[in-house]
Amino acid sequence: MANSMLIKVTSLAMICLVLGIPLANAVQTCDEIKTSLASCLGYLTGSEPSVPVMCCNGVQTVDDQAKSLPERKDACECIKSTLASIPGVDPNAVQDLPNKCSVKPSFPIGADADCSQISVEL
Repeated sequence: MANSMLIKVTSLAMICLVLGIPLANAVQTCDEIKTSLASCLGYLTGSEPSVPVMCCNGVQTVDDQAKSLPERKDACECIKSTLASIPGVDPNAVQDLPNKCSVKPSFPIGADADCSQISVEL
């Protein structure tokens, strides 16, 4: 009986490890980045006077998830193209957003960001 329980516990632990690996290595998609930053839209277009907490949480999440150089470049390109497609975005609000959220992003943020200049070192 003890051996049977040990096998069950070991099997359960292995399943948890296997299921956890893809989540730990997941790369954020552009759609996920857009979803994370959707609550920033009101501030960036001037319809909200201050940055919502959800927006700052999204900015931090996007930056935290962009760990490797390719991930930072992809996040930069996603944000750049998204901002360029939204009418009425205030470039000054975009530039102020990281400071307002107390986030130092590991890549440039803006419709005119040069995503090719992102370096390995932060």
